Amino acid sequence: MAGVNRVFAAQLSGLPVFGPDGESIGRVRDLVAGLRLDAQPPRILGLVVELSTRRRVFVPMLRVTSIEPSAVTLATGSVNMRQFNQRPNEVLVLGQLLDAHATLAGSDTRITVVDAGMEPTRTRDWVLAKLAIRERRVGLGRRRAPMQVLPWPEVAGLGLTDLTGQPQGAGQLLMLFDTMRPADIAATVRDLPLKRRHEVADAMDDERLADVIEELPDDDQKELLAYLAEERAADVLEAMNPDDAADLLAELAPADQSRLLELMEPEESAPVRRLLEYSSDTAGGLMTPEPVVLTPDTTIAEALAHIRNAELPPALASMVFVCRPPTATPTGRYVGVVHFQRLLREPPAELVASAVDTGLPPLKPGAPLAEVTRYFAAYNLTCGPVIDAEDHLIGAVTVDDVLDHLLPEDWRETGLHDTLEEDRA
Repeated sequence: MAGVNRVFAAQLSGLPVFGPDGESIGRVRDLVAGLRLDAQPPRILGLVVELSTRRRVFVPMLRVTSIEPSAVTLATGSVNMRQFNQRPNEVLVLGQLLDAHATLAGSDTRITVVDAGMEPTRTRDWVLAKLAIRERRVGLGRRRAPMQVLPWPEVAGLGLTDLTGQPQGAGQLLMLFDTMRPADIAATVRDLPLKRRHEVADAMDDERLADVIEELPDDDQKELLAYLAEERAADVLEAMNPDDAADLLAELAPADQSRLLELMEPEESAPVRRLLEYSSDTAGGLMTPEPVVLTPDTTIAEALAHIRNAELPPALASMVFVCRPPTATPTGRYVGVVHFQRLLREPPAELVASAVDTGLPPLKPGAPLAEVTRYFAAYNLTCGPVIDAEDHLIGAVTVDDVLDHLLPEDWRETGLHDTLEEDRA
């Protein structure tokens, strides 16, 4: 790695990782350092790389041949496919070291670690030689201290027991999350030690935390929800998609479920309560109660404006549902659907009533998962209507929820591919 003298950890976060022939392997999610008993800089053992399957694996630093501003290149395209597991003497640089509280060696000056710089040695090892720090100032009216870059030995209080026992902020880690998708943040949070995971949850706003919880495996969802104070847990449930909130609440004890539902705002808990009436493996249990619903006298232009909403999931944006008032589920009489391709072909001033597809059969809420799967395959859909016995639209099933229930329970941890269990190099 000629020409590379120092690399800061935050710069590596999210960088693509390639093999020697340019084949894509994954992205850097963290660095693993081995902590020492003395004051010498810890050695960087390797990278945590997230593969396309979202599995996180360990890649030793000796496999890294180059680090560029835009990518990391390995000496081989073959990596150990074993799921990364942190060992007791290891620290995650991004996950645990950033935001750590420490002091300047030989003084009582309190500091916060902002970043960590690794440098190569003559033996081809990499060590955490430098720390970007900022003095912690307290009190009103105090200006923010400037950032300094100091050698590792000039900072005290970063031993393994210090990092696992001290309260720690999460500001720097949240800054790294700003450019990441919720699924990628969830994978990072899942790999953090429990104490650090809770600190990150405390620092996130309710909406961001809700997005992340939706992407976690069931057991991690329940653990994180149980950690939160009940009032905040209810707020986070309100920020989640109703179908995801219902799935999570269905995993809880009846007493906990009832208590959290009572703490939620009535207008937020009502759709969740309706979803809890259905089995999770039926159309009623799979559906979301918040599809795009319009009346027949809505214009094509207005319909397009609704599906252009950036916060609307792509599957729900694939069609609008036309119903008589009211448009909140359960709606008035269901009329039909308008596919988004049809909206693009019609004059903007036309009414959606002129473009309604009345031939697509709707799903019944009790339809089992196998029937729902065949329905999506038969009609080439990403979204489908669910109506009750009185022809009221009560929700819509999206293909991502169908896949979520078809995949193995541990797919969020392992991805879709079989993996090889090998020892860490």
